[in-house]
Amino acid sequence: MQQGKMHPMHTYQSIRPFKQRKSFASRMEEVIGIREKFPTKVPVIVERYQRERYLPLLDKTKFLVPQELTMTQFITIIRGRMGLGSTQAFYLLVNNKTLASMSLTLAEIYQDYKDEDGFVYMTYASQEMFGYQLATDKGKSNECLQKT
Repeated sequence: MQQGKMHPMHTYQSIRPFKQRKSFASRMEEVIGIREKFPTKVPVIVERYQRERYLPLLDKTKFLVPQELTMTQFITIIRGRMGLGSTQAFYLLVNNKTLASMSLTLAEIYQDYKDEDGFVYMTYASQEMFGYQLATDKGKSNECLQKT
């Protein structure tokens, strides 16, 4: 298999989220081992939003990220792994709900958002997960964007 190509089995990644595939105890144990072996790395789980249909699956879900990396740098890495073009939009949410500041380091994200099991969970999606499309039908303006 060529480097960078996803194996067809990875399409099953979206069926069961990481938290459902592994018990709480095994996740905690894994984080303890990671933090002992790599104290300057942040253990991050990145999964595609369940109802996402446009963005590709990543070839892996677990990342060990240098703590000094900023969210901007991490997003660049994720974009590259997905093979997204510069015009393709995607959002990386922390804990499935928060758009973290792009200037925050992963150490700051870890401190503020780590799960009780010790991982930081991130979900990626296109804009559609926010409940409406920004593109409009028949040239009408989008009322959601006009209201302040």
